[in-house]
Amino acid sequence: MTTDTATAPRVLPNAFTTGKLPKWMPWPILAVSLAVALGGFGLLAGATGDGFNWIAGIILGVVLFVVANWVIARLVEGARQAADRLITSLVTGAFVLALIPLVWLTITVVANGLPTFLNGTFLNSSMRNVVGEGGGALHAIVGTLIITGFAALISIPVGLMTAIYLVEYGTGRLARGITFFVDVMTGIPSIVAGLATYALFALLFGDGVRMGFAGSVALSILMIPVVVRSSEEILKLVPNELREASYALGVPKWRTILKVVLPTSIAGITTGVMLSISRVIGETAPLLIVAGFTASMNYNPFTERMMSLPVFVYTQYVSPGTDAEFYIQRAWAGALTLILIVALLNAIARLVSHFFSPKLGR
Repeated sequence: MTTDTATAPRVLPNAFTTGKLPKWMPWPILAVSLAVALGGFGLLAGATGDGFNWIAGIILGVVLFVVANWVIARLVEGARQAADRLITSLVTGAFVLALIPLVWLTITVVANGLPTFLNGTFLNSSMRNVVGEGGGALHAIVGTLIITGFAALISIPVGLMTAIYLVEYGTGRLARGITFFVDVMTGIPSIVAGLATYALFALLFGDGVRMGFAGSVALSILMIPVVVRSSEEILKLVPNELREASYALGVPKWRTILKVVLPTSIAGITTGVMLSISRVIGETAPLLIVAGFTASMNYNPFTERMMSLPVFVYTQYVSPGTDAEFYIQRAWAGALTLILIVALLNAIARLVSHFFSPKLGR
């Protein structure tokens, strides 16, 4: 008598009995780990009367998740799969831990700075004749845009042409020397750039000189190596076949660079330039030395002192008046404004990368 295997009921395998955990298993392990850690810190806060430390709770929860995930995988799947899950958990946990300071910083700045940022006077008035409540950071916002704009006008052409030379023309000792000095400039402390710029302008205009353009020069010292490095790496990614095809058609090298290499890499170059601007827009030390600080509007970068947002935040925090609360609030609002400007620059870089990417071109 034969058995009809076609009519036999199909038995679904159980992931726990076949030596393999289901794909969704890490999520409940993570949820339980976070619940245990946060619950423990909640009980501790209630017993001691201290505040609830949710950051420490999340860190402990991530550690418990890594250990529990490895132990369960070792019992069910064996040592090899457990090691793979351990490394995956460590990478994921490192990502979560890296996000905690960013999330905490964003929440703190928004919570403390948003009320003053939206009070109606912060964005359209300066601090002239203001000693308590009121006033704003319009003079600092304008100064930041002017100083950073001139720094970009100096740095982008110099940095881009240097990168083109290193990739397309540079050979021998000169190219190696330029690369070495660019690497050295990348590690220069910002205050050194400010002191060097002040020494230069003091020789030209006398001691005690303060002007916005000097701040632009100081920022350009910090910005140029970033532009060179980012542009150099992007230009190296352009396939040599494109250059060779252009040369085969009789196009000279300078025109090949202008019409083929740069359009192909324009998205990446723009992203690198925006990141370099984001790198220097928050510098305080060089601007405090060479641009100074003021409570009044100044639209001319070639004369008198010019306020910037980083210096505005610094002065509001370290030199509060009799009503210190309003100064601290303006400092938080200035920090929020600076973050929003940097976020806007990065958003512009993303849009440029999206619309000017070679895959969207002809």
